[in-house]
Amino acid sequence: MSFRSMFGHEASHEAVADVAPTVGTGSDVQSVAPATSAQTAAEDAFKNDPTATLEGVRGKDVTKAAKALLKDTVKRGGGSIQMQNVIKIYPGSTVHALDDFNLDIKPGEMVVLLGGSGCGKSTALRSLAGLEDIQGGRIMVGGQDVTGVPVNKREMAMVFQAYSLFPHMTALENVEFGLEVRGMGKAERRKIAMEQLELVGLADQAKKYTQQMSGGQQQRVALARALAVKPRVLLLDEPLSALDAKVRVQLRDQIRRIQLNTGTTTVFVTHDQEEALAVADRIGVMNKGKIEQIAAPQDLYQRPATEYVATFIGLTNRLPGASNGDEAVVFGQRVPLLEGSAKGDSVAVLVRPENLTLTAAAQHDSHVGERARVEVIHFLGSLVRVDTVIASGEYQRWNKGEQLKVTVQLPASELPASRGRSARLLSLDGGISRQRMIAKIHCRP
Repeated sequence: MSFRSMFGHEASHEAVADVAPTVGTGSDVQSVAPATSAQTAAEDAFKNDPTATLEGVRGKDVTKAAKALLKDTVKRGGGSIQMQNVIKIYPGSTVHALDDFNLDIKPGEMVVLLGGSGCGKSTALRSLAGLEDIQGGRIMVGGQDVTGVPVNKREMAMVFQAYSLFPHMTALENVEFGLEVRGMGKAERRKIAMEQLELVGLADQAKKYTQQMSGGQQQRVALARALAVKPRVLLLDEPLSALDAKVRVQLRDQIRRIQLNTGTTTVFVTHDQEEALAVADRIGVMNKGKIEQIAAPQDLYQRPATEYVATFIGLTNRLPGASNGDEAVVFGQRVPLLEGSAKGDSVAVLVRPENLTLTAAAQHDSHVGERARVEVIHFLGSLVRVDTVIASGEYQRWNKGEQLKVTVQLPASELPASRGRSARLLSLDGGISRQRMIAKIHCRP
């Protein structure tokens, strides 16, 4: 599959493509229907305990009117989530861990918050869960304002990186625990716990203690325990980062299948791009306490809204060119740009490695393209990734005195056979026209 994945920007300015992040704001948050007289009466009866959950508060009596109100709220809002203009500042700091943060999630959706260390993704998840107090904004779940609601009354479940299982309990007892706390009878909770263990493929491991299980099995027990209480929202805080690569992929796929099967609204936090692209309905790329862009994985990759998103998601080459806003000339060849790209005689054009291909350099080539030296060839199974360097003084000056590095990714079968470490690059436009455009780089032996 090929993608049209280029957009230009002035070398001295950050470019923003004309793709607005689809985050929740005051104007697009799901509206709540006007209250009926019955609902008004329920609200009056519920004023003394506004944080009660649908199942009730342990040790308290919740009126029928209050339950009716909450049931109606759930019916209208489902498992939707709105975080509106949320501000989080940790004690002793002046930096906003969340800075006017907005997020809107539809019922049954899996949204992944993706970003580097310190971007605020885990803080956003913990604030949603009620594990962190916020200094501004509000949090809505299912149409209900839960901003000041304690964590144990938000009808959410969370799976952590560190499993957090009880070592003195069996897998079955761990899954039963949340149901037991809620006062459910032994026979019923055991039935539900076994169903959840079967769902995650561990029914035959029910009597094992957690220390007798592998890391992947323990994390599946943690997932089963979270799902057993039937949460309106499931929160996953980097649940796979402690696992080895093969187990991580298997469990990642299993989590997605289970989420699709149960329809549980899910927020998944990770720093792993491949993980995010594989499981998400939408990905929110975070930077400095805000979401830079939120979109479906393919849209995010093909149509990044900012330079940060374009360079954070996947690999990107910054190549010199001249732009009229619609097209740019790169290495002597016209290439299409994303809508909203900047104009200028000296711009940086962002090009994905898979939009370039290599051919062996000849002594007499056309004037389209640039010579480059092949530095490293990475064998990735069916693909190869080739790192090259353009040593031309012109490009070195454009690149602030440093040699211009270009990465190419192509099928292993297309790697040119050559005794020398030289090649010619062909740029491939993967847009609607699917035309091939030549932007060769002649490589020096």
